Amino acid sequence: MTDTPPTVVRSSREIDAAPGTIFELIADPARQPEWDGNDNLAEAAPGQRVRAVGDVFSMLLTQGTVRENRVVEFIEGRLVAWLPSVPDSPPPGHLWRWELEPLDAGRTRVTCTYDWSKLDPEDAFRQKRARDTTTDRLRASLDRLAVVAEKM
Repeated sequence: MTDTPPTVVRSSREIDAAPGTIFELIADPARQPEWDGNDNLAEAAPGQRVRAVGDVFSMLLTQGTVRENRVVEFIEGRLVAWLPSVPDSPPPGHLWRWELEPLDAGRTRVTCTYDWSKLDPEDAFRQKRARDTTTDRLRASLDRLAVVAEKM
């Protein structure tokens, strides 16, 4: 038996809002700090709404650094995933994915996945931060997302 944390962490919850409403909050980086459960995102410039694979958006983190996010999966209203990185650097190997499943009129199951399976095992800083990103943190984002989406 080991204490090795999983390298793919996932959390889901149902939200009383339509998929389109929720997706707008996720796909618009300027809205993400409103519901970030990691308290990691400070702000993003308006006008960066994600629309396709290959889009890149930038975020200012609470610690004062900038992160570029390359969109690698995209289905409007249903799925968006990105690889974060330091500007002008290749992604180090972790991915954020948001999946939306309509349940009925005005109700959606949202699943957030954090996959750090491709991070360099020798990168102690990123490995520690990845281990700290637990299902509880993902759930905090989902809960905050629900609060914002259900008010819209």
